[in-house]
Amino acid sequence: MRNIVPIDHPALRAQALEVDLTAIASKEIQEIISDLKSTLTSERFGVAIAAPQIGEAVRIFIVGGEAFASREDVEYDSEAHPDYVYINPKILKISKKMKMGDEGCLSVPNKYGTKVARTDKITIEYYDENGKKHVRGASNFLARIFQHEIDHLNGILYTDEAIEVIDVDDELKPLDE
Repeated sequence: MRNIVPIDHPALRAQALEVDLTAIASKEIQEIISDLKSTLTSERFGVAIAAPQIGEAVRIFIVGGEAFASREDVEYDSEAHPDYVYINPKILKISKKMKMGDEGCLSVPNKYGTKVARTDKITIEYYDENGKKHVRGASNFLARIFQHEIDHLNGILYTDEAIEVIDVDDELKPLDE
């Protein structure tokens, strides 16, 4: 587990570097993946985390399995919904339809952005932690997560795009953000 870097950390504004595909199995990259997973698990409100958020300027992000769980699930099951690793994600297709939504970020604690515009649907190409190539489509909440995390890899924060950034008491944060 690592500490999440604060909003003024240079890694959050850097263009993250692509991971050499031959290095995915390396101890260094596997350690970053492990640290991302354990750091995300330790956070109360996070559903995803990108490598720059732990000070690593490489193109990797993790989406917690609970983001894939049905909203009707009474109890989150980590085996049924494992964390997913996205290495070198590339946007292949996005819809023209935009949706406004609220967003939070582990690197911007106790703040919430209102009315952040994101495309409604997205298709990305990426590699998993075993170096296998995938293509995945997403819509709604998952599409928002993908765009938020890819922005992190490009040195962009939701605070750059939000209509307003408000202070939020920890007790008032929604559980699904």
